[in-house]
Amino acid sequence: MYSYKSFTPQNTFQLASKLGTKLKGGEVIALEGELGAGKTQFVKGLADGLEAKELVTSPTFTLLHLYEGRITLAHFDVYRLPSFEAFEELGYEEYFEGAGVTAIEWSDLIKPYLPSEYILVKIQHIYEQDKGEGRLITFYPQGKLMEALIKELEKDDCFRN
Repeated sequence: MYSYKSFTPQNTFQLASKLGTKLKGGEVIALEGELGAGKTQFVKGLADGLEAKELVTSPTFTLLHLYEGRITLAHFDVYRLPSFEAFEELGYEEYFEGAGVTAIEWSDLIKPYLPSEYILVKIQHIYEQDKGEGRLITFYPQGKLMEALIKELEKDDCFRN
């Protein structure tokens, strides 16, 4: 596990953007965190690192948005998913096994569907006396390829805080 403290939305964006620049396609990023934790902000940064042409918006009412860039980003938000069957009907396998990158907000709700290799990103609210309110962003790579990817990201200055 690798952790980073973010005290501004821009810090969260930059961290995710750096991750996005390292992605080659086929990766699944599973996001967990309370409402307002910064999951969508993280996906915005991810899209930036993937050179997406459109601005990322919260897909809460549509379940899935696709963003074209250097690599296609499939952005799922399963918070309002009515059933597991509804997730299956979205054709999630196409995205999990495809050449693009998949980001899933509220991934804990579809945990049985996650592939064997993915990166779990947990975002938690924190408070530090001298810095105020912030976020603790923790990466839990699942599988050897994801572990190597996060170790590569760890070499970057973004983890030194």
